Amino acid sequence: MPASSSSAETSGAWRWDGADLILRVRVQPRASREEFAGLHGDALKVRLTAPPVDGKANAALIAFLARSFGVAKREVTLLQGETGRSKMVRVARPACLPAAAGISPRPV
Repeated sequence: MPASSSSAETSGAWRWDGADLILRVRVQPRASREEFAGLHGDALKVRLTAPPVDGKANAALIAFLARSFGVAKREVTLLQGETGRSKMVRVARPACLPAAAGISPRPV
């Protein structure tokens, strides 16, 4: 197992809830590109190009995570952190796991 996925799991950045993935995310809005940027404390850092106004960054986060995990946007739910940079997100039944996020497959 790569060191990045081990450290992400032990830091609490993500966990499996049945077939769903629960992520702790730290958002950096107004970045030059959209990407996973490693860990920020106990959360996955995600850079987004959208500004943090009128829910644009939240919509961009949901779209980015849906693309990254191969699911429809309706399968990504913001659980906590609607107005802050620290968020908790549920990805229902992810079809794929992006290597850049450092997440290991669900235990069987």
